[in-house]
Amino acid sequence: MPERGETSISDIACFIAVTQTGSFTRAGEDLGTSKSNVGKAVQRLETRLGTRLFQRTTRAVRLTEDGETYLFAAQAALDGLREAEHQLAARQSEPVGRVRLDLPAGFGRLLLPTFEALRRKHPKVTLELALTDRMSDPVGEGWDIVVRIGELPVDSEMTVRKLCDLKVGLYAAPAYLTRKGPVETIADLASHDAIVFRGPTGRLRPWTLREGTVKREMPVTSALVLADGQALVDAAIAGFGIAQIHDRVALPHVKAGRLVHVLPHAAVDGPPVHAIIPLGQKMAAKTRAVLNHLAESLREPERPRD
Repeated sequence: MPERGETSISDIACFIAVTQTGSFTRAGEDLGTSKSNVGKAVQRLETRLGTRLFQRTTRAVRLTEDGETYLFAAQAALDGLREAEHQLAARQSEPVGRVRLDLPAGFGRLLLPTFEALRRKHPKVTLELALTDRMSDPVGEGWDIVVRIGELPVDSEMTVRKLCDLKVGLYAAPAYLTRKGPVETIADLASHDAIVFRGPTGRLRPWTLREGTVKREMPVTSALVLADGQALVDAAIAGFGIAQIHDRVALPHVKAGRLVHVLPHAAVDGPPVHAIIPLGQKMAAKTRAVLNHLAESLREPERPRD
């Protein structure tokens, strides 16, 4: 029995069934319960409301004036609940609603132009984006999808989907190379300006280069240190120096002539890119649509010839 002050939806359903059938017995049959249970449900409502909802005789059951008032409100409430259920059910099959997506700064700007195609395909999906290099909390901050670059710790509370692998190379603006001179060997880097990234942990990220068959970290003297991935790309385009950038982020700028791939033979395999989704009973259609779009956008990139 519900506590005083609470209303059971099943009690309301019993009340409405009696009004529709004009009988406690037939209401019980329609609801798959007994006449006694229907009567107790109506009594609980009347006790809570402090009024009689029905006039009962041996031959008929009629609504009182208060019962008619309550019936109007009860039907509207149940209709609203049914409509909400229909909408929620539709969202499981049709992508509808807002998806909150957290992306690394530079990587996010790479993907940003692709979301117009997502919008055309799924016009009822709304995106809320954050482009940042900080380590966000997917659950605590309420993100639907968080995209991270690098290996991930095992977390049983997350669904993880690998989106792609990256390569990491050195890039500089044509004007910078004209001013400072070409880079033909790794040794030539010693006379050039380095733009270095400071990761979320606070550690400066060293350059990792391939020399022959050996991959090694190369200490560099930084001319500029940045903790924002997009700012790193912008500084390289502005001619500030040479930066080590993920290939997929650099690719559009290489195609446009804003950046040149320096020492392409020294490029190395970079970290993987994952999408992290907080676990739920079932992934919403809107989230799956965005996740599939990310995977499709990052599949088989067209790389420039070095």
